Amino acid sequence: MLSIEALTKRFGGLTAVDELSFDVDEGEILGLIGPNGSGKSTVFNCIMSVYDPTAGEIRFDGDDVTHWDTHDIVNRGLARVSQHSNPVEEFTVGRNIKLFTLPNRITAFTGGATDEEVRAIAARVGLEAHVDEQPGSLPHAAVRRLEIAKALATEPKLLLIDEPFAGMNQAEIREVSELITTLREEGITMIVVDHNMKGLMTLVDRVVVLTNGRKLAAGSPEEIADNKDVQEAYLAGEGF
Repeated sequence: MLSIEALTKRFGGLTAVDELSFDVDEGEILGLIGPNGSGKSTVFNCIMSVYDPTAGEIRFDGDDVTHWDTHDIVNRGLARVSQHSNPVEEFTVGRNIKLFTLPNRITAFTGGATDEEVRAIAARVGLEAHVDEQPGSLPHAAVRRLEIAKALATEPKLLLIDEPFAGMNQAEIREVSELITTLREEGITMIVVDHNMKGLMTLVDRVVVLTNGRKLAAGSPEEIADNKDVQEAYLAGEGF
């Protein structure tokens, strides 16, 4: 479904992503891990055309989307859940979700999902009881679910999820993991970035490991956990 080929992104003299290649199969949950500064967020930004790649190719669902505009990529079926929650605090949970169902034009302030459809999207992430509340009244884990709901409102085929477990306790991590598994069962392919190795490794099908912008290793969670190079680079040799 997604193919990254020799992706490179430079910022002046800094190479943030260096000839990175990997594929994501339809229906898969792929984990993308690496130390801070390894290039994970830059990869996501290149896929979503927040950054224009310096070199390489990004193909999604048969199309070369390397230099597409972000709104065209979203319309094609790609969406991202940012690591930073940013709901419109003046809007209710429901209005935040509806905002992402509006036609993807700068002048589009009408249309979009009906109230019933908005509640159905909220129900997919367990927020159906909170659609009339303000985001500021929700606990952290619920705000993260709202970010997922906003992405789902664009009807994605592939979802990039950045740090879904950040700031959560173990019970909340289990709940979000179950949600992500359910989304896969609904037919959504996902790439997940997170620093919580215990939570991530039990969730994903395969893992790609980055270090200094390059691919260090790729394989099953078990293979990555046993990889000495990964242990040295990511966990100072302490193992998972």
